[in-house]
Amino acid sequence: MKIRRALATAVALAVTTPAALLAVSPAYADTKPVTQTQEKKSKPTIKELETAVAEAKETYEKAAKAKADALVELRKTLDELGSTHPLAVTAAAAKQAAKDADAAKTAADQAVTDAKAKLADLPEDATPEQKTAAETAVTEAEATAASAATAKAAADAKATEAVTAVDDARVAAVRAYSVLDKAADDALAAKIAAEAALAQAVKEAEEEEEEGDACEPENDLTAEVTGLPNKLVAGTTTDFALRVTNGSDRNMDEIIAYTGVFATDKTGIKETGKFFRLQWSTKSSPKWQSADEDDYIDGLGPLKPGSHTDVKLRLTLDKATPAGNGVAFIAADFYNKDGSCGGMTDLNMYEFDVKAAGSKPGKTEDAKPSKAPKPGAGNTGTTPLGSSSGTPAQTGTGGSLAATGSSSATGSIALAGGAAVLLGAAAVFVVRRRKAGSAA
Repeated sequence: MKIRRALATAVALAVTTPAALLAVSPAYADTKPVTQTQEKKSKPTIKELETAVAEAKETYEKAAKAKADALVELRKTLDELGSTHPLAVTAAAAKQAAKDADAAKTAADQAVTDAKAKLADLPEDATPEQKTAAETAVTEAEATAASAATAKAAADAKATEAVTAVDDARVAAVRAYSVLDKAADDALAAKIAAEAALAQAVKEAEEEEEEGDACEPENDLTAEVTGLPNKLVAGTTTDFALRVTNGSDRNMDEIIAYTGVFATDKTGIKETGKFFRLQWSTKSSPKWQSADEDDYIDGLGPLKPGSHTDVKLRLTLDKATPAGNGVAFIAADFYNKDGSCGGMTDLNMYEFDVKAAGSKPGKTEDAKPSKAPKPGAGNTGTTPLGSSSGTPAQTGTGGSLAATGSSSATGSIALAGGAAVLLGAAAVFVVRRRKAGSAA
């Protein structure tokens, strides 16, 4: 299983490579001059890349902790700005003063109205002293009302200023947190990129050690999924199907399928086994079996020209699966008893939404595939390993390779090598999800 584990690692890490490259800040967007410079220099060694990964990991951990601490401080500040913070206390007092000033102005305005009414109600035989007193009362009431209006305007201005100060403090607190939030995102992108670079270097080193001719591409071998909904709910199980078809005019002695299902959110690809469990069964092996650690389904048997084979798939989402997104990568490969083998099929990528446990999926339809570009001809892999003659070991049609461990020698290098390239190209959808999540 050593070869399989190494290739599976390359496949998994390749998924994150474009996400890391596209997630970095605009300052690093123009990579052409850097690439041209690096091409003139010697490639970094694996040891140097391992050191870079360790340093990037340490930087990210520090940035993530700083972000977490800043989030606690932000929540505390926002809470205080709603109650006990000096600015909040000042704003509350200013608003109360404005309310009192408004009441005083209302009372003063009413006093003017009352004074004018008394003046108007004086009898015709009122004495000059009475008329003078009533007129003086109106004048004094109007002066008091004018003073109250001025006081109200001043109180309203202070209240507005105090409330604005609280709002400005909230904005400043959020901006301070956003700086550390972005720093953590940048550190994560650098960490992912460093890990991907190391994985690529390890993969290239292994490929240099492999012997044998490149597999001949077979564009007429197809792998397609039906019945996978575009919306799934955490805590539920869904059955769907995979059909591998030989549309060529030649026999294929042994078919291998690749099925990779990943949970994603705005931070990228999640560990599959943590939330998803994928099982499969075939007509010859009807008992449900867990997909092996590499996500390979071995022993699908031979395919004659124009024929197909079907695989039942069952995906279970843990109840703890967070709401977000998911993606399934489907492909197939083959090798023959004479040592010849096929290049990996087009990689079909099926995206779906993940709903929180207990929620309703709403109207659903089958997830539609989108294809990632295939690697260039002649670079899709190597002849499968088997005996010294180059002939792969025999397998049955019931998936016994995964159980016996013999697939470590006979598994198609082309499939895993192609998957590493194709998953890397297809993973741009992670960036789209991350940006959509950030905007929300």
